[in-house]
Amino acid sequence: MLDIWSQLLQGFATAGTPVNLLWAFVGCALGTAVGVLPGIGPATAVAMLLPITAQVEATASMIFFAGIYYGAMYGGSTTSILLNTPGETASMVTAMEGNKMAKSGRAGAALATAAIGSFVAGTFATIFVTLFAPIVAEYAVRLGPPEYFCLMLLAFITVSAVLGQSTVRGLTALFVGLAAGLIGMDQITGQARYTGNVPELIDGVEIVLVAVGLFAVAEALHAVLFEGRLVESQNKMSRVSMTVSDWRRSIPAWLRGTAIGAPFGCIPAGGTEIPTFLSYATEKKLAKGANKAEFGNKGAIEGVAGPEAANNATVTTALIPLLTLGIPVSNTTAILMGAFQNYGIQPGPQLFTSSSALVWALIASLYIGNVMLLVLNLPMIGLWVKLLRVPKPQLYAGILIFATVGAYGMRQSAFDLFLLYGIGILGLVMRCFNFPTAPVVVGMILGPLAEAQLRNAISIGEGSALVFLQRPMSLTLLLVVASVLLVPYFLKRRQVTQV
Repeated sequence: MLDIWSQLLQGFATAGTPVNLLWAFVGCALGTAVGVLPGIGPATAVAMLLPITAQVEATASMIFFAGIYYGAMYGGSTTSILLNTPGETASMVTAMEGNKMAKSGRAGAALATAAIGSFVAGTFATIFVTLFAPIVAEYAVRLGPPEYFCLMLLAFITVSAVLGQSTVRGLTALFVGLAAGLIGMDQITGQARYTGNVPELIDGVEIVLVAVGLFAVAEALHAVLFEGRLVESQNKMSRVSMTVSDWRRSIPAWLRGTAIGAPFGCIPAGGTEIPTFLSYATEKKLAKGANKAEFGNKGAIEGVAGPEAANNATVTTALIPLLTLGIPVSNTTAILMGAFQNYGIQPGPQLFTSSSALVWALIASLYIGNVMLLVLNLPMIGLWVKLLRVPKPQLYAGILIFATVGAYGMRQSAFDLFLLYGIGILGLVMRCFNFPTAPVVVGMILGPLAEAQLRNAISIGEGSALVFLQRPMSLTLLLVVASVLLVPYFLKRRQVTQV
């Protein structure tokens, strides 16, 4: 415990330098703006800004991306409450009660409980990360190649099976990513493969191009081609404050929301949707009398406080599997993993020893960022609301220009631009047919690593694949993989037979 405390203090010393504080502030401000603007999630923003990794020092850029990541969770509640338009899927549940509160003239109280709830949940979840991430890393470092491969197989299956509307679509997207990850030089033999005699592909496809194309370019193209110009009516702002009764009702909801959301961040269970809906259902069930009657009518403050706390706790603890196991459990953490790799850093059990200064500075920046976000959100809510007046055509044109300049700036290659827009069109097609994009990124990043671990594991087994069944940990992970694939299928079959 003392060791964790001393490393966290060193992390604060690194994160507290003027340059890193500036990056944290810019990230938090940009993240809040991204959350407020409907349609642009943190994954799109981080993907669009990935090219800065070529220019900025690793610790500073990770602090910056982390600021965008959890800043977007704060900002997403603003449009949900005032416009009934969730900027992020995490804010869908907030819109249910928050918008009704705004229509009843209580927008200020709804925005206040969302901001303070985000702060409370973010702080508790960061403490959770501080205490448990080093322990998970300590145990994970004992894993060998067979266990690593099974762990990556689990990441492939869970991300593919859970993110998206169907397992088949998720696995198809995963195989697209795995295929793209094979392009370039073979790690062991040094032979070029699947390059089509194109010299630019010998080093492989840049993960930055894939992330920017699939998220930023595809998002902008989809908005321009398929989304109509909706006229949104905005509810009036009231004073951003809470009464004594609001505090009394919000505090237990914040704590319950944090307790529900924190464990969900550690498992690939479909992002923030499940914990936020669970939190909402819990608050509705526990409410009594006049408070219960407000649900679905005037808007109940617990219905905003609980889900907002749950989604912030979930996105913060999602850093545990990313940092300790190298497993991304959401779109944004998949792109953050790409950012780590741009610096030649591989998230996983070794990260806490090989790059401990960076990890602890990142964890310390979560505490700092939470305070910054509270200061940015409560007094400056009027400024964020004005962002909603930005015309959509100009907004998406700006995203395309920024993505193009960033992609070209990496290698000054015209080929990269053709590749960027080719990937963007692929992302657009995937969106139209409801294919999830995160498995593509996960397949590209983890595919080459999984291939290397598979070869090492087979070498340990002297050419026999039975090595995966002979080791208890790898066998356990394979059984978990099988259950993730088969349990939902049997549950569906059971429901059908009951009907």
